[in-house]
This record gives sequence, structure tokens and C-alpha cells, in this order.
Amino acid sequence: MNAWFTHLPVVPIIVPLLAAAAILFLTERARVLRVAVAALSIIAQLAVAIVLLALTTEAFPDIWSRGVGAYAIGGWPAPFAIVLVIDRLTGLMLVLNAVVTLAAFVNSLAFWDRAGPHFHALLQLLAMGVNGAFLTGDLFNLFVFLEILLAASYGLLLHGSNSQRVRFGLHYIVVNLTGSLLLLIGVSLVYGVTGTLNMADLPARAAALSVTDRTLFDVAAAIIGVAFLTKAGCWPLNFWLPGTYAAASAPVAAVFAILTKVGIYALLRLGSLIGSADALLHHEGSALLRPDLFRGGLYYLGFATIGFGIVGTLAAQQLSRLVGYSVIVSSGLLLMVMGLDHPPLLAPALFYLVGSVLATGAFFMLTGMTERAWRAPSRPASAAAEPALLSTGGYVPFGVRRGPPVPEPDAEVGVAIPAAMAFMGLMFAFCVLLVTGSPPLSGFIAKFAIISAAIQAAQTEAWAPAAWVLVFVTLAAGLASLIALTRIGMRLFWSAIGRNTPRLRVLEAGPVAMLVLLCIGLTVAAGAVMRFFDSTAASLRSPQIYIETVLTTGGGR
Repeated sequence: MNAWFTHLPVVPIIVPLLAAAAILFLTERARVLRVAVAALSIIAQLAVAIVLLALTTEAFPDIWSRGVGAYAIGGWPAPFAIVLVIDRLTGLMLVLNAVVTLAAFVNSLAFWDRAGPHFHALLQLLAMGVNGAFLTGDLFNLFVFLEILLAASYGLLLHGSNSQRVRFGLHYIVVNLTGSLLLLIGVSLVYGVTGTLNMADLPARAAALSVTDRTLFDVAAAIIGVAFLTKAGCWPLNFWLPGTYAAASAPVAAVFAILTKVGIYALLRLGSLIGSADALLHHEGSALLRPDLFRGGLYYLGFATIGFGIVGTLAAQQLSRLVGYSVIVSSGLLLMVMGLDHPPLLAPALFYLVGSVLATGAFFMLTGMTERAWRAPSRPASAAAEPALLSTGGYVPFGVRRGPPVPEPDAEVGVAIPAAMAFMGLMFAFCVLLVTGSPPLSGFIAKFAIISAAIQAAQTEAWAPAAWVLVFVTLAAGLASLIALTRIGMRLFWSAIGRNTPRLRVLEAGPVAMLVLLCIGLTVAAGAVMRFFDSTAASLRSPQIYIETVLTTGGGR
């Protein structure tokens, strides 16, 4: 039985790849079969991710006794093998990706999967790329999986294309292609200097560099950092994000909510492996090798990112753009926490990461429903006499007669849900509480834990001003989001002028409720969840087990 478990790390990559290939062989007429293949693939990914996460805990000590598993492709010895590594952080991100992908998939069945070709195949390839980026143990394959997920995201962004999606899609493609080029250059320089791309082998190789090679390694580290910060939505490299996420269809924007966290994950993983190595703590030269420079830079970039997000949040008039700025704020807060490098802050930050992805994913799907309610407003009663006026030859302004309204071709008639506006209003209220960090939901618990840890650090550490700044911007970001979302919520749900009576399908309403219920579950089980995040943070602060497990993997087994 243990032999079967050892092969599980490759399943989240193989299953969506095979599913995407199978879907491409099926014609558009076989929609039911295509949907069935996609559904089975996503459910299998979720099940395997849950099993992998469970195997990293103390509940299964016989599989991976130290909570870290490694799978060497082809049985080659490390550090030469292509290694897939699973620990608690990786398992957590795999489960999170599967949950958001499942919600977006179900939501798309209401309409969007029929708005263009190959939606399900692209969604499978996106899931494959994200899973691979979380699992891979070397820099080059991290680049490969990032390219896979980005290529799929290009197609998903343009799915059901209109002029707005094409315009913002061009921005998205250009920025991410530039970031990918920088990442490839940085990875090539790292390999040229250190002779390895294995992330577990990199700390020891980097510590042994000469002064001359260390300068080149510094350049490579800076280039890689810029690439990952671009993926994470860090200021000033995030101008593309709000418009792109607002232009995407609702299920695509929901699954895009986790893409910025891929960049956060890469920075967190590399920072854990390199910054925590004892041999590097006092090694002068490279900014990546010196945690005081590397993490200090993340702190200031995170502060600027939150500031940009706050301004954008207050200025946004469109709900989808406002949620996009909320994604930026969440990335900025995580970067600030990483920059402070205070151990008690890491577990609350992971709690916040999970909650923010679930909340913004639900919010993007809810945005698609609210915008449809305003897209084709019902005509007021006073306009009922207009056709009679036109037919009798009455006065027509400017002599231009207005033709009958033309229904939009993408208007989808669904099964009416009683009190649809009440459901949307309730989900909107929950999403606002989650995104702003207001009590009593999981967003409040995460931010309260971050603020408590920051205040504790301000009383015990020499860098107290930086901790107080974190407290201030956390509160300011929540207040700004609350003001902006309250303003838009009043316009959407309290004003009946120009609003159409919406019709909702269970397929589009169910995923929103599911993600909100998961956030409520995080709130109810906050104690147990926080203990899990504490153990995850502890493993990140002590990466020696990760390094030893990877470097002893393979060898023809």
C-alpha cells in the first residue's frame, strides 16, 4: 500500500493533462461527455490533494515519517532528478487550487463553457500548471509549469471574447511574457553560477560561491525576484491586474484569484530554503543570501502595493475592478508579513491567504450575477406609453426614432430562484465581511491574529515602527475596502432604478455559497485550522527536513 502512496505526488499533474487531451478529442456536440471528463478530473484532483495533505500530518507516520515526501521522476538520484515535493504548504495549496477550480467549473456550466471552444481543456491545463508549480522542486520546471498555466490563462481570459477582453488580454499577455523571459534569464544565470537548479541543493551551492560568482548570483536573484513579484501582483508591476480580472468572465476571474498566490508561494518557498539556512545567515554579498536585505525589500514593496490597492479600491466604480484591487491588497499584506520575518506572523498569514482566495473567488462569481442584473434593465412604467407615442406620430427628440430593444445574444434564461436578490444580497454581505476582515468571519480572525502578532513584535523587537506600520495599513486597507464596498452595495441592492429582476441558476449560485460556507467553516474550526497553520509555518522555518528528504530521493528506487 505504501508503494501506491509514493506515486501520488505525480497524480495532480497527470490527471488534468490526460483529461485535457481526452476533451480535445471530443467534439462540441459531445458536451455531456466533455463535462463528465472534466468533472471527474477535478474531483480526482481534489481527492488526491486531500490525501496528500493528510499524508503530511502526524495521522500517517508510516508513509512520510517527517511530513515531507519526494517523488523522483524516472528514479534518478537528486539533485539531477526532476523532483516533485509534497509538504504541508504544498498540500494546502493543492487543496485550495482544487476547491477554487471546482467552484469555477460548476459556475461555468450555467453559460460560460458554451461561450467559446475549449473552455474545459484550458481549465484542465491551467489546473495542471498551478499544481505543477506547487509541486516542483527545481527552478526550471517551476518555469515550465508557470508557462503552462500562463498559456492556458491567455485562452481563458479571451474566452467569450469582446473588445474589452482583447484589450486587457493584450496587456496581460505582454506583461506575463516579459516576466517569463526574465524568469528564464534568471534561472539560466543561477544554473551557470551554481551548477544546480534543485531548490533543496541551491542553499549549499550558493554558500560556497566565490566573491565574483556571488555578484552574478545577485543579479540572477534580482531578476527572478522581479519575475515572481510580477506574478504576485506587486507594485509597480501590477497595473495590468484590476482591468484584466474585471474583463475576464466570472468563473475565469474566480480561478485567477489563486494565480497571484503562485508568485507568493514561490517567494515563500525560496525564502524559506535560502534565508533560513544557517550557512547563509551571515554570508555577505547577495541580497537573496542576506535575509535583512531580501525580506526588507519585500516589506517596503508590500507597503507600496497595499497603498496602491487602497487608492484603487476607493476610486473604483465597478465591483469587479474593486475585487481586483482587493487581490492586490491581499498580496501586499502577505509581502509585508514576509518582509518582517517574524515567526508568529507566518501562521496567521497562511490563514489569511486561504481565506482571501476563497473570498475573492466567491466575490468574482457573485460579480458576474450582479452585473447581469444591471446589464439589461427593465423599463420603468412611465416608458410604457412610448411605443404608442411613436406610432401616433408624436414628438420625437431630434427626429430620431428609437427602435425596439435588441436582446443581447449571450443573455441566458435560467430557472428563477425565489428571492434571488435576497440571496445575492446575503452573499454580498458575507463577501464584504470576508474581504474587509470584519467580524465575525474568517477574514477578521486572520487579520486579528496578524495584528496581535505585530503588536507583540512591536513590544519585543527592535524594529517596532515597522510592526506598527503593518498594524496601521492592515486596518486602513480593511476600512477602505469597507467604505468602497458599502458604497457599491448601496447602489446595487438599495437602488431599484435601472435594475433588472435577476434570474439565477443553481449552477452559478451554488459555487458562491460553497466558497462562503467554506470560509464560515474556517471560522468555526479556527482553533484547529490555526494549529495546522502553526505546524506548517514551523516546517517552513526549519527547512532542513525538506532539504534532506529531497537530496536523498531517487537512486533507482
